[in-house]
Amino acid sequence: MFNKIISFSIHNKFFIALMTLGIILYGVYSFTQLPIDAVPDITNNQVQIFTLTPTLATQEVEQLVSAPIERSLASLPDVERSVRFQDSD
Repeated sequence: MFNKIISFSIHNKFFIALMTLGIILYGVYSFTQLPIDAVPDITNNQVQIFTLTPTLATQEVEQLVSAPIERSLASLPDVERSVRFQDSD
């Protein structure tokens, strides 16, 4: 199989050079289209949990559902910091 590939490459030098040039041009084009972020995101991973209970008021959802979930997740191992965000609606 390798002998056939080598033989084809030797007999069709122009075709192989054209294909190699095409691959190089495609690589250069792909490199120019690649979005590069100069500053990496170094923040900690964060998880947001949305709790929906149509029968409870907003304050009851916070007290009875969201707060217990947040407290239980804060006690997980390897948690660096627990941040709680509140909307001021």
